[in-house]
Amino acid sequence: MKPVDPMKDRDELRVMPWWSVLLGLLAAVLLGWLVLGWLFGEADRAGQADTRAQLRIDAIRTGLTVVAGTGGGVALLLAARRQWINERAQRHQEIVTAHERAHKDRVQAHAEALADREQQRQERQALAAEHDATERRVTELYTKAVDLLGSANAAVRLGGLYALERLAQDNDKHRPTIVAVLCAYLRMSGAAGDPQEVEIRRSAQRLLTRHLKADDEASHWPGVRLELAGAHLADFDASGCTLVSADFSGTVFTGRTSFTSATVSGPLRLPGAEFETATFDELSADAEVLLDDARFGGEASFRRADLGGGFSCRRARFDTVTFAEATFRRPASLDGAHFARSTSFRQATFTAGLSIEHAEFAGYAGFRHARFEDMVLLRWTVFGQDALFENAVFRGRLNLARAQFHGAVSFDGASLDRAPLVDHARASATAAHSWPPGTKVTRLDEEWLVLTDS
Repeated sequence: MKPVDPMKDRDELRVMPWWSVLLGLLAAVLLGWLVLGWLFGEADRAGQADTRAQLRIDAIRTGLTVVAGTGGGVALLLAARRQWINERAQRHQEIVTAHERAHKDRVQAHAEALADREQQRQERQALAAEHDATERRVTELYTKAVDLLGSANAAVRLGGLYALERLAQDNDKHRPTIVAVLCAYLRMSGAAGDPQEVEIRRSAQRLLTRHLKADDEASHWPGVRLELAGAHLADFDASGCTLVSADFSGTVFTGRTSFTSATVSGPLRLPGAEFETATFDELSADAEVLLDDARFGGEASFRRADLGGGFSCRRARFDTVTFAEATFRRPASLDGAHFARSTSFRQATFTAGLSIEHAEFAGYAGFRHARFEDMVLLRWTVFGQDALFENAVFRGRLNLARAQFHGAVSFDGASLDRAPLVDHARASATAAHSWPPGTKVTRLDEEWLVLTDS
């Protein structure tokens, strides 16, 4: 840092030369001499001898007085200059003192800053050393746990699972990696029919779902993503879990599968999944739920599910399924789906469009008391048995074009804001039907009735 001159931009103090004082004294004597000579001349011109001597004495006094006064003036100037010099020296000393104090303060502040930086550096080094030690310890524990998970001994593998769980519980930064390892373990094919391996896999499933429940904040693992595509899961229970993102594409679920009261904040992907018995009751989903090409061998239930994202079950195959009291807040599609037994949408609410085109209801199809706020597409859909829309509410257009009804059809008590589009839909001529007002029905032959728009 460049030093600051406290006397910068100030006039330079010059030393008075010795001869200037001598010149002042000579000037005073010369002035007194001139005054004395002038007064002597005036006294000589007075012309009176008796007064001339007295005038000369007065002239001498006056001259000495002038000399003394001039000398006094010179002495006064010198005294004034000395006072000015003293004041300037004092001011200079004050400036120098202030500069020295400021310099000391800067030096002290610089020293304190250096000390703080050194302390921070040492703290960073200590933290880095601690972090490195922690990372080494975690890496060692992780490696040992993974080695245990690959053991041929079932008990050792089970110990490896719980070692990974404890590691993930204590180190949230490593949870995604540990969860990925557990998901990979479940995706790997196990020894078929080995009861020990089945139990280990059940333990791995419970380990994952246990930490996805938000009711226990201490053990909850927020933000965990499940990548279980193609896995084989037995009695998978995600009841009450919070699923940020879950991929079960092509997963085989054996036994009873439950997503009851689960909360879905990210995509729940189940395309191509296979289920025996599945329960999605009271599922709350803000994101899309995908069940395209899924297979349900037993009963499936979506009672009181709140599906705030899109819902897609294209080409899905159901045995017995119910969507009773479910709410669909975004468009829902079941195009090409096959329903082997009874299907119920009783008291379901569709705030957006519903599409069930090219689908087949081999059993009973019930839409009693359902509410449709937007368009409903049932084109080219086959109803093998009774299709009941009693007391249903249609605020959008109902499209039944080319649909086939092999059983009874009833719209008793239904409310339609607009006449449905039927466009050559067919209905059994041997069953009793109750159609919406304005539907034109003509007999095609002994087996079929044809519906046309009026």
